[in-house]
Amino acid sequence: MSTQDERRLWLIKALLAERGKRLEIPSGTQTQNQLLRALLNVRPPRPADAEFLRVQDVYLQEETRRKGITNYRDLQPIQPGIYLWQGDITTLQCGAIVNAANSQLLGCFHPNHDCIDNAIHTYAGVQLRLECAEIMKNQGHKEPTGGAKITGAYNLPCDRILHTVGPVVSGRVTPEDEQDLKDCYISCLEVAKENGIKSVAFCCVSTGVFRFPNRLAAEIAVDTVRKYKADMKVIFNVFKDSDYKIYQEYLSGT
Repeated sequence: MSTQDERRLWLIKALLAERGKRLEIPSGTQTQNQLLRALLNVRPPRPADAEFLRVQDVYLQEETRRKGITNYRDLQPIQPGIYLWQGDITTLQCGAIVNAANSQLLGCFHPNHDCIDNAIHTYAGVQLRLECAEIMKNQGHKEPTGGAKITGAYNLPCDRILHTVGPVVSGRVTPEDEQDLKDCYISCLEVAKENGIKSVAFCCVSTGVFRFPNRLAAEIAVDTVRKYKADMKVIFNVFKDSDYKIYQEYLSGT
């Protein structure tokens, strides 16, 4: 297999065979991409054979290369040691990226969902879900809100992944919600420090489907990072224009 088309088709067939499914595979690249991602999303945490991992790894790394990899060192800090970057966090090269995980810590099982948890698990590869499952098995309980775990990054350009579970807001934001979100940032920074990681990219934890207001979430994120004293570079990663504007305001002091 020398092309992405050949690898994608091979992976789809392998995943369908693994599930004991027969399905007419669409011919278009976009629909095949969606099918492959959906099959990866719903695959349970279990080992894959060496040939599958070899083909998957080559395929995913090439997909990320084509999207374009950004090294955080090529960015200009908005403050000493603090960066603001708008883009796809799965293409960022740094010490660790932060995943906004759920309490199961196994990634998003909803096919083609647009959450960051889904994207990170998709482009890291099936090895990530298996490692997370081992962590949860050893832990014996759900991951508490505000905590953090560290894993490998596998096919992502970053070195490691920090998984944190943010608060889910129901109605008004409570002081407990605010403290839980603050704890997410502190826990990630502490785990990064313990593991000798020198650069961490934070997504907008708990916004989106967890319904934490974006502006308040950004204020807590920036304030917590500013107060945390560590020899570490921090990148605030945003995807939406509105979030970029909010973070720019807080970081520039305007």
